[in-house]
Amino acid sequence: MREALRVEPGTLLADIDPRSTPAFDGDKELAAEIMAGVDEELADLQERLYADGRDGDGRSVLLVIQGMDTSGKGGIIRHVIGAVDPQGVELTAFKAPTAAEKRKPFLWRIRQALPKPGYIGVFDRSQYEDVLIVRVHNLVPPSTWSRRYGQINTFEKSVQSKGTTLIKVMLRISSEEQKARLQERLDRPDKHWKYNPGDVDERELWPAYEEAYQAVVDKTSTDDAPWYVVPADRKWYARLAVQQLLLETLRDLDPQWPSATYDVDVEKERLAAT
Repeated sequence: MREALRVEPGTLLADIDPRSTPAFDGDKELAAEIMAGVDEELADLQERLYADGRDGDGRSVLLVIQGMDTSGKGGIIRHVIGAVDPQGVELTAFKAPTAAEKRKPFLWRIRQALPKPGYIGVFDRSQYEDVLIVRVHNLVPPSTWSRRYGQINTFEKSVQSKGTTLIKVMLRISSEEQKARLQERLDRPDKHWKYNPGDVDERELWPAYEEAYQAVVDKTSTDDAPWYVVPADRKWYARLAVQQLLLETLRDLDPQWPSATYDVDVEKERLAAT
């Protein structure tokens, strides 16, 4: 899955069909079967990662999820991350920065949310908001946001050198599918709470967001921290794809159970004597 979804600088997002299913020829039902079939392995690998980091050392994983409104970030978190032990997960949903956060370097709040050793960190939106919404809405001068691409690359390289593996996922949804999902939120009373009138305003800026996301790929998909572009018009496929990206990454890390820091035989004897 990583090979099929990885993009290099110069890859045109416009050429990626949001309804396509790269590296998968099945349907929704088969995708569900596959996801259920590897849940146990995923949970085991995550528990090993968590156990190995209990001493404050060891690897961690950071899953970054970016995408336009309604692209399915929440569903992926529920269906993919929800399959592992929550005590080993650190989820951060980044909103607009507070007044206090604005007075600090833009990466400050990102650094505070990095996962500890043994954890899977999940960013619902991320440092990339500072070269996406900031750019589209002209919240800072172009000279400011244009420097941030290089700062982000340097930051991510440093994060990885300290033991955190990045998985950067860009959910690609079509304008037509987004409109349909927003319409569903208006049609269903149980989804009214998810609707934000501002989403319609953002839709009017779609071309600007497309340009901004293209710049993100061109400037920040690196050898150390590549972007994986996941077609997201089919929710079931996006969830399968992200699960497989996480699973493949954990398999490569191959976390092991930590060795006991005590004499196991002695402890068995002591326990037997009680």
